[in-house]
Amino acid sequence: MKLFVAGHQGMVGAALVRRFQRDPGVNLLLRTRAELDLSNQAAVAAFFATEKPDVAIIAAAKVGGIHANSTYPAEFLFENLAIAANTIHGAYRAGVPRLLFLGSSCIYPKLAAQPMAETCLLTGALESTNEAYAIAKIAGLKLCEYYRKQYGVLYHAAMPTNLYGPGDNYHAQNSHVLPALIRKFHEAKVAGRPEVVAWGTGKPQREFLYVDELADACAFLLKLANPPDLINVGTGSDVTIKELTELVAAATGFAGKITWDATKPDGTPRKLMDVGRLTALGWQAQISLREGIAKTYASFLAEQATGRWRG
Repeated sequence: MKLFVAGHQGMVGAALVRRFQRDPGVNLLLRTRAELDLSNQAAVAAFFATEKPDVAIIAAAKVGGIHANSTYPAEFLFENLAIAANTIHGAYRAGVPRLLFLGSSCIYPKLAAQPMAETCLLTGALESTNEAYAIAKIAGLKLCEYYRKQYGVLYHAAMPTNLYGPGDNYHAQNSHVLPALIRKFHEAKVAGRPEVVAWGTGKPQREFLYVDELADACAFLLKLANPPDLINVGTGSDVTIKELTELVAAATGFAGKITWDATKPDGTPRKLMDVGRLTALGWQAQISLREGIAKTYASFLAEQATGRWRG
């Protein structure tokens, strides 16, 4: 099987590469952004026409946390729309028979019933702080659904919950909550600071999935002869941001005080995925949040020591 992983240098793409390198008979097809700009329609079309992969996984995206999404909504919408449209249409035009598009749990309404089932898509308003990114991801999954319906190609989508793990982005302003906390507590410990200030109230609840588990779920989904158009990938359990913060502090060895800045936004009150559809098909997450954070902190230290970290 010739497998194209779009975005292989990102956290998700790298996890997919690790996962599929274990499978005999899989020939990975990889391109850096310098080699293939996925926002360039002509370049993407030419790539698919030349390489003709058997399967494509679209893991490439412009991503970031609340600050990044709020500050750069135009870029988040345009770049992610371009990636989705170019890869899905380009794959179809080149005769690629199967494609898995990766989205995000932010596609669901801000006040969706919890846990969020796939059926709640487009039933309410989105969270304003990441609306642009969500709209692009919704467009991508709908493209897959309609190309499958209209043309019979096996294009489907998976919606992972909040991801973390090796190769995460630890940028001080533009990272997601878990890597941001790892960096913040690590630096506080190293500097001997007595206090760390965390954003918001700590009350929102979030679900987190170790990125290598997402990669395993993708491998599972690609073996299904008739997968759902859309499926959630998560753990089915969540924690408050306060609980998450305390777990990260413990993992990094920070022993000081944690205070909360309630003037900063909390975002969506709760985001828990209903993973019943995936569980019924036979896949469940195995790595606990405590174990995953420990593994991620170890990766963070290794990446920092070798200069490979994204910070």
